Amino acid sequence: MVVSVAPIDRTPGVRAEDPLALDRQVCFAVVVAARNIVSLYRPVLEPMGLTHPQYLVMLALWEQAPLSVKSLSSLLQLDPGTLSPLLKRLEAAGLLTRHRNTHDERLLSVELTAKGLALREQALKVPPAIVERLGMSIDELETLHRALTRVIAASTT
Repeated sequence: MVVSVAPIDRTPGVRAEDPLALDRQVCFAVVVAARNIVSLYRPVLEPMGLTHPQYLVMLALWEQAPLSVKSLSSLLQLDPGTLSPLLKRLEAAGLLTRHRNTHDERLLSVELTAKGLALREQALKVPPAIVERLGMSIDELETLHRALTRVIAASTT
């Protein structure tokens, strides 16, 4: 028996009623947006010698260093197994040091070096460069950020 399915009307301006339409999926929009945004960062971070994940680590450390690997992992919402190679590469680049906590030998502390602290000056140019590349207003980006923050909170409960 052959079952035929009527084609979905994709006329511009007409919203498809198919709940499985790719262009209606929040997950698809978020993944594509994230991939595209990260690609905008690549040429901006390259002169600093950082990848996007390394930049996120540095942002956290510029804000709160020193941090334990466990705290950093939680803050970045990264598995310690994913974070460890990032930290090793940043340490090899001379941007941070890792050492055992003097109060609790089980904890590995991460601190910025002078070179890591100095890199913050260059990093101050990153947000305006990304805003310019996106071509969106600060208000639009702040609204998007609030919405995504709510999505993150709703999806982690």
